Order: sequence, then C-alpha cells, then structure tokens
Amino acid sequence: MQKNINIKNKKARFEYELLDTYVAGIVLSGTEIKSIRLGKASIAESFCEFNDKGELFIINMQVDEYTHAYHFNHKPKAERKLLLHSQELKKLEKEVKASGLTIVPLNLFINDRGLAKVKIALAKGKKLYDKRDAIKDRDNKRNLARIKKSFNN
Repeated sequence: MQKNINIKNKKARFEYELLDTYVAGIVLSGTEIKSIRLGKASIAESFCEFNDKGELFIINMQVDEYTHAYHFNHKPKAERKLLLHSQELKKLEKEVKASGLTIVPLNLFINDRGLAKVKIALAKGKKLYDKRDAIKDRDNKRNLARIKKSFNN
C-alpha cells in the first residue's frame, strides 16, 4: 500500500480557468476506499453535477475493482456523492445555474486521518486561443530555464 495517494487531473488546469477551490469528502464503500488506497483510481475525465435534491455528485470517476474482493465488489464508474457544507453547496449551485460555470475535480487524495478527499474547483471553460497562449507561455519558460542553466555553467 502506498503512503501518499495524490491522483491528479492534469487536463483540468489546461482546459479550464479555475475560479474557486474547495475540498470535499466522498461517500465510498469498503472496496472503493481500498482501491483508492492502492492508487487504482482516475479522475481524468470526471466532472461534478447537482441532482434534484441539491446534492453534489462526481460522475465518471474511475475506481478500479478491488482485486481481493469477489462478489461484494463495486461498480468502477458509479456516481459518488460529495460531502460539503450546506452553505458551500448552495453557493456552488447558484454559481453553476446562474453563470454556466462547471465544477471539475482537481485531485483525489487521502488525508492524515485516512479519509478520501477530492479537491474540486469552480471553473470556466477556456477558448482555443487561451490554450494556445498557455502552451506558448510554457514553452517560453522552458526555453528561458534552459538558457539560464547553460549561462550558469
């Protein structure tokens, strides 16, 4: 079993402009948390949605089946409820409905007490030219670092 579990969604920062972040708990079954502790999860293509009752769910989160469980195993792509304070849920729901923002998961981690948490962000989708600017900035920083390194040696 790994000590530090930190599963990231690398595409989220590239695809979206992040406005506000929150840390939410997840409702999991026994085999789900065991798989996450082994690092067998992915949030690359997942997103968050509200249901009719105002509860927040993470959708498309892949948690692989636990290898040592037989018929008590979970579904790999089930919807999982996220736990936040009611004020935070109301604020997020209002923002999503009013301005068309989305909620994306940034990373999945295990905290000090052994509980699975998800860092989610209220996000706005980037346009194609914003993505090109991000790629250009990243290349410029890489080239500048390369020049600095060669200059110091």
